[in-house]
Amino acid sequence: MLITPDPATPEGEAIIELAEELDALQARTGEWPGADTVDILGDWLSRFTFATSKVLTRQVTGRAWVLRRWDRHDDEVTLWADEASALAALAQHTRSSWDNVAGTDGVPYRPPADDQRAVDLYYGPKGHRGDEGYTLYAEDIARYAHTPRSLSLADDEACAEANSAAVFHPMTGPDDEGLPCIELAGILVFAYLDADMRAVRVSVHLDTADERLAQADGTIPLQVEIEDATVFSTLGARPAPARAPAWKARLRRLTDRTALHSVRVQRKGD
Repeated sequence: MLITPDPATPEGEAIIELAEELDALQARTGEWPGADTVDILGDWLSRFTFATSKVLTRQVTGRAWVLRRWDRHDDEVTLWADEASALAALAQHTRSSWDNVAGTDGVPYRPPADDQRAVDLYYGPKGHRGDEGYTLYAEDIARYAHTPRSLSLADDEACAEANSAAVFHPMTGPDDEGLPCIELAGILVFAYLDADMRAVRVSVHLDTADERLAQADGTIPLQVEIEDATVFSTLGARPAPARAPAWKARLRRLTDRTALHSVRVQRKGD
């Protein structure tokens, strides 16, 4: 099978130019002299890059509050899940060092109970305490997601790869208008406490699901279970799996770790 280069593409044009240059060499010398041929090919290959580049999708998987606090003795950076926790840690430090500022520049002798007020009084106006300071800001936690080349519900490896790329989108605070959500292969699963319904509510949205999960009729196979009971399924009658599903083994491991952590906390309390 012969391949005809397309002169409308940069690659095809380059191949045609190479062929013309080699034809001209043969017309001049009656052959392809090795040295001349190597020079021509070297110049031609230098026009190409053979570096492989893969476009990766950046996913924001959460947010961390970065607290940096420094003084004459320490310079430490800690990460916190929310601003209030970071501020509480900073306020705890200011209260333990309150004697450094008590009674100066209108600072009371006892630290206030409010964390923000304690921090503001201790550090004063920006740059006022040259030997101590802090910065507190939010930073996205991100990763590059590797989308499976093939995604099939019948492929264990592809499913495991897609599961490992799942992202949890938490609420940023009580005033956040969003809801906690798990994103998996384009599927959105919301699980939250609904005060209006007075119930734990789970909502599954399939309209943005990866099209490779769809069946011939365009629907996404779905089964919903609570504990060991199937409460909804589009699968129809199917034989029981020959082995325990992987998610049950992972759930048991999570339950065991949680129980072990509770025992350790209880022992520390005793």
